[in-house]
Amino acid sequence: MKDEHEIKVTLQGVELALGFPDEFSFRWIGQEAVMEQLLAAWMVIDKDDIPLNPRLIGKPGVGKTTLAYAAAKRLKKDVYIYQCTMDTRPEDLLITPVVDKNGGIRYVASSLVTAMIQGGVAILDEANRMSEKAWASLAPLLDTRRYIESIVAGLKVSAHPDFRICVTMNDDASTFEIPEYIHSRLQPQIYLEFPEAEEEKRILKENLPFVDEHIMEYVVNFLQKAHQANESYTIRDGINIARYAAKRLKSLEGKTESPDNLLREAVLMTLGDEALGYVL
Repeated sequence: MKDEHEIKVTLQGVELALGFPDEFSFRWIGQEAVMEQLLAAWMVIDKDDIPLNPRLIGKPGVGKTTLAYAAAKRLKKDVYIYQCTMDTRPEDLLITPVVDKNGGIRYVASSLVTAMIQGGVAILDEANRMSEKAWASLAPLLDTRRYIESIVAGLKVSAHPDFRICVTMNDDASTFEIPEYIHSRLQPQIYLEFPEAEEEKRILKENLPFVDEHIMEYVVNFLQKAHQANESYTIRDGINIARYAAKRLKSLEGKTESPDNLLREAVLMTLGDEALGYVL
């Protein structure tokens, strides 16, 4: 069993509480080229070399976070995911002071700083939701300096040589413009496209091994028609449609109800009226 006791380290006389890695059963299916691109970006090929800070770009739900997680696991590294928001502050990204039960101040490292110290992989998820002020605190980490400075803790923390980072960005949901000095530090840009029909079906089966084949075919056909029309519906939507349709079929077991009618209902209730133009 995982040790749930807090992990603490002392840096420059300051005690830091570290976080635990994220553990999921994510598995990357298909689009091996993007996996190879990401792993190449993280390589170090000389004692004077440093890893790059790749940017994974694509529509919501195409698997950017799954790809980053699976790539880290191929390298047998722990993964620490930070969910970025419009309200993310520099101290949220780095080190946060909190009041302990005795009324004193203790310092808690973010998932990013924990990854830096432990030599893991940090994933900044939906990073283009952050403001420039938050990005500015990461500038020295994303270039050859590879460190962060926490004003609140009075610490400069250097990244472990094994530390790797990547960010995911939705290409249709940016809240703030990324500053140019950050753009140049987040390279290469790796684009994820919608999967082909066979890959989409494999992903559905991986996530929903208990779902009927007819539901799988129906959902894949729906998604492929939507992709051709450049709609933003993704495999995540497909999983929700298939899961709900399977539950409805189960709940009506023994009754004469058309599976296709239930699938149409599942599309409607998941994505709304506008999605019905892509049903069979």
